[in-house]
Amino acid sequence: MKRLLSGNEAVAHGAWEAGVRVAAGYPGTPSTEILESLAKFPHVYAEWAPNEKVALDVAIGAAYAGRRALATMKHVGLNVAADAFMYASMTGAEAGLVIVSADDPSMHSSQNEQDNRFFAKFARIPCLEPSDSQDAKDLTIAGFDISEQFDTPVLLRMTTRVCHTSTPVEVSADRRQVKPLIDRYPRNPAKYVMVPANARKRHPVIEHRLEDLARYAETFPWNRVEMRGTDLGIITAGVAYQYAREVFPDASILKLGMSYPLPQKLIREFAEKVERVIVLEELDPFLEDQIRLMGVKLWPEAVSYPHTKSIFPLIGELNPAIVREHAQQAGLLPQSQPEKAGEQPQATPVPAGLKLSGNGHTDLHLPARPPVLCPGCPHRGVFYILHKLKVPVNGDIGCYTLGVVPPLNAIHTTGCMGAGIGVAHGAAVAGDTERHVAVIGDSTFFHTGIPALLNVAYNRSNIITIILDNRTTAMTGHQPNPGSGQTLQGRETQEIEIEPLVRALGIDKVITIDAYEVEEIEKTLKRWVKEDGPAVLIAKHACALLPEERQRYVPLRVDPDVCNGCTICFRIGCPAILKSDQLDPKYHRPLAEIDPLQCTGCEICARVCPRDAITFRDQALQFWHEAGNS
Repeated sequence: MKRLLSGNEAVAHGAWEAGVRVAAGYPGTPSTEILESLAKFPHVYAEWAPNEKVALDVAIGAAYAGRRALATMKHVGLNVAADAFMYASMTGAEAGLVIVSADDPSMHSSQNEQDNRFFAKFARIPCLEPSDSQDAKDLTIAGFDISEQFDTPVLLRMTTRVCHTSTPVEVSADRRQVKPLIDRYPRNPAKYVMVPANARKRHPVIEHRLEDLARYAETFPWNRVEMRGTDLGIITAGVAYQYAREVFPDASILKLGMSYPLPQKLIREFAEKVERVIVLEELDPFLEDQIRLMGVKLWPEAVSYPHTKSIFPLIGELNPAIVREHAQQAGLLPQSQPEKAGEQPQATPVPAGLKLSGNGHTDLHLPARPPVLCPGCPHRGVFYILHKLKVPVNGDIGCYTLGVVPPLNAIHTTGCMGAGIGVAHGAAVAGDTERHVAVIGDSTFFHTGIPALLNVAYNRSNIITIILDNRTTAMTGHQPNPGSGQTLQGRETQEIEIEPLVRALGIDKVITIDAYEVEEIEKTLKRWVKEDGPAVLIAKHACALLPEERQRYVPLRVDPDVCNGCTICFRIGCPAILKSDQLDPKYHRPLAEIDPLQCTGCEICARVCPRDAITFRDQALQFWHEAGNS
């Protein structure tokens, strides 16, 4: 039976078909939908863990217990899980263990675009690379088999394009009945207890395992040769295979489903069959460098160190237009290729107001629209106050990172999950005289903020931490977290209260304020900025996009007879507040108006308006009822 599945859905289906029993991860684009999809299948336990290391430890524990296990994360999540990743390579497991790293070329939703194939090489474990959804399903299943055959974790390297693109997939309604591979949890310290004496004995084991895997790669079914012409041969992997097929329809292709370790014999034999060999891959020259070290002559032979990627860009996501452009620059394709009948659609006239960009795409001549916090976002008031206070703000990874954009302009550093508190602490103990503020979300606080705040409490640094608790993991699509009272699979659970937890860490100056209470937040922060010692403000209000919050929307309105266009309400950066065509008669400034289709009735604008020109919710409800609405 064929179904149209995204790459993420296909991984989930493959894991289920393969008999996975336990799956754990932390939500992160572009990997999030894998666990969300898998959690709906029967006979699978799936969970959101507080962070990626915890998730991988959970999966490792399940695999130690003889149950097939899956861990999922985005590429930077593997940085967090690196400790667990490395020891799992050393120990192996009793049952299959597959680790999904979803890389993000072009950084669509990430702070870097690292190439995690190097993690596989670093840890000496196999790396599988799907090129479409069918591959994603099949290679997930193959990953579990390889894991058990060679006693190794397997890295499944997805990329954004494969994760989020849907293609037909042959799926089965049958699930492999994988019984626990052991009857009793292993008592094998020599294999599983990595004290130095045992670890030294395990290192030769994984080196021999890598040699066995390299021999296996020669016959791995997803390493395949597609012979066409002999003028050009392309070695490729992942989504780049799709671009190779489209841009070079007559070229022969060696498609690598396993990009580490490489099938050296297969590569050499393929290179001997064609006149010129090139490598087409996204991001780093991972394949290209290894193949050159094998002594295989790639075209062109000359490379410029340290940038050894010879033809295609080192930076950013590829697409057919980019591949074609660089192939033309390298002389692999003529500068202008005549279209062959039936191969490409006929060009259509460009509509008025549109312009063709250099890469062949159409671009609208529209004003730039940078991302902004949503209407009603409970974080908006905090950033409005921080901007007014002009204090240094160390941010973190989450939708609240948008506090950096105008007009809020309230964040000065952002590095990785949980870094804001540590960075602020570092500046304080270094002797910076300003009172630093760290801003972190509730999910990120549970992820890696707790140890950082514990460090602040232990070392008594002079920083203010603001925990923006919007009751969900909002940026990746409203996944539950330890503070939400619900698990991934919808079970009610203990709701972790942040204030008692912070007090338990050893910080006495803690207060929880509704995030919409702008005046109280401002009053508290103004007082704390003048005081010493660690302090924590928990700004708590549910995300405005949660279903229960959507039911409370009551659009506010601006009284044009009171508004004088002072612009203060514009400074909170709410998309629902607009400049009207009506001008103030004295100052000739545009008056404010509120778009009722966007307004949530959060009242932040009403609270900052110095002239009380904006109605509050109760007034808005009265107007609503007087207009004959129920």
